[in-house]
Amino acid sequence: MPLIRLILAVLALAVPAAAVEVGARPATTATIVFGGGCFWFMQTAFQEVPGVVQATVGYAGGTTDRPTYEQVCEGVTGHAEVVEVVYDPAAVGVDRLLGLFFRMHDPSTKDRQGPDVGTQYRSAIFPTDPAQLAAAQAMAARLEAAGQRITTEMRMLPAGPGRFHAAEAEHQDYYRRNPGQPYCATVVRSKLVHFRRLLATPGMLP
Repeated sequence: MPLIRLILAVLALAVPAAAVEVGARPATTATIVFGGGCFWFMQTAFQEVPGVVQATVGYAGGTTDRPTYEQVCEGVTGHAEVVEVVYDPAAVGVDRLLGLFFRMHDPSTKDRQGPDVGTQYRSAIFPTDPAQLAAAQAMAARLEAAGQRITTEMRMLPAGPGRFHAAEAEHQDYYRRNPGQPYCATVVRSKLVHFRRLLATPGMLP
């Protein structure tokens, strides 16, 4: 499946775009990085969350400096496909973002999300401050106490090669520019239907 996605991405006839800002940037922002499978879906989902200022797809948590999409798809870099979420803490709390994250993907499957298999598709949270890490660990503990299996990697965003690396321009805002691409039209669209239901239904988040 990673090879299929790679081929489709190369063949997609789309004009490259930069990471998209989804709201006016407030004076104070916070940043957290999430990995939950295909980053085309993750970026689109977080762009729809009120209070999110910018969502950028990329790679993090590995050992290769400045990795390429092709290298990450091969599973040899140690990086996960991730989305860097910049948000306004006055408009959306980290608990809300974490709740959406744990419900928008399957944190119980190790190194896999649906048809996408490999360490690059692992469930991961890379906070940028200790309070975010504590909130993530607390929510994971609550979910486990309720009987849910959690395999999510949770650690501070590394420095050096493991830091967040923005993905190539052609992968930014990919779903919005390529909704008819086969993977987007099936897998991503189905996940977005579920995610939009989460946003609209009170009480569905942990």
